[in-house]
Amino acid sequence: MKYFVLIIGFLTFSFMTFSQNSQRQYFYVGTYTSEGAEGIYYCKLNKKTGTLTLENTIRGIDNPSFLRLSPDRKYLFAVSETAKGDGETGFVHAYTVKKNGHLEHINSQESVGDNPCHVDVSKDGEHVLVSNYSSGTYSVFSVGDDGALSPAVKTIYNMGSGLNKQRQEAPHAHSAKFSPFTNEVFNADLGTDRLNITHLEDRTLIESGQAFVKLEPGAGPRHFDFHPNGKVIYVINELNSTVSALRKEGNNWTVFQNLSTLPDDFHGESYCADIHISKDGKFLYGSNRGHNSIVIFSVNEKDQTLSLKETVSVEGNWPRNFGITPDGYWMLVANQRSNNITVFRIDHETGSIKYTGKEIKLPAPVCIEFL
Repeated sequence: MKYFVLIIGFLTFSFMTFSQNSQRQYFYVGTYTSEGAEGIYYCKLNKKTGTLTLENTIRGIDNPSFLRLSPDRKYLFAVSETAKGDGETGFVHAYTVKKNGHLEHINSQESVGDNPCHVDVSKDGEHVLVSNYSSGTYSVFSVGDDGALSPAVKTIYNMGSGLNKQRQEAPHAHSAKFSPFTNEVFNADLGTDRLNITHLEDRTLIESGQAFVKLEPGAGPRHFDFHPNGKVIYVINELNSTVSALRKEGNNWTVFQNLSTLPDDFHGESYCADIHISKDGKFLYGSNRGHNSIVIFSVNEKDQTLSLKETVSVEGNWPRNFGITPDGYWMLVANQRSNNITVFRIDHETGSIKYTGKEIKLPAPVCIEFL
């Protein structure tokens, strides 16, 4: 009888612990220390109430504007968005993720360029990509068994310019990502209106086959995301506030749709930032800085074309990156200029988002990365 009671007690405790853990979602926030932030913030979302709390602050890094966790969640990689004009080149840092969410610094490497603004990790966790905005370069690094980064294995130097003489006077590599489906590596270059394509082979980047996809003149591609079918990429364009849809036909990628992210009656200045697709591929979300909104598109199941559903206020100013929780029910928006992160509930059936009235005040938040 005592044994039975112990078993029941253990199961009850385990269920309560699981229930409590399932109501918590931890995440890291990338920031600009040049705008008053202290470093990387470690926060918690209560998924029952929508409340956000600050758990920890990791100091000692300048402008950790973009973060990415390894697939096994053991390591976090962060760019330090600095430039030679500031007395040093840009850097990428590797951290071990401790049980309490604290980050322990492993090592750092030069990013081989100025103002690194984006980092990505391969699906096997063995490689890291870093994009350097001001230099128009992106580099690949190897990751050791202990999470340490090697010096850059290969750096790609983009060439060219674009239609917008103020913003596209030279290449500006804004993001680079590993394909989840193939060995392709894609780089969105805002300065040249190109989505560049290389391949990861033998632990380095190889230039072969189709070199790039040319987008609309003056578009300014910034970030992109992959449709779950592996055959479509959606690129969000900063300068002309559009999303470009690309499809792979044979061995080449081609553009099959361009669509505005803004309502027809908006005539002010606005610049796109981030983009994410729902796990089921039914809805696409993007952020508008200036219009200060999240745009929501419905995705056609048969041909993956987009149709504008609505735009929703971010309840803040200058939304940079935003994140959708792994369970798909919550969206957190980092509003750089209003120094807050706002919380939205996501309706799985309609794709709509609704502001919860919850926020947390943090200086210059620009990136959300869920643990």
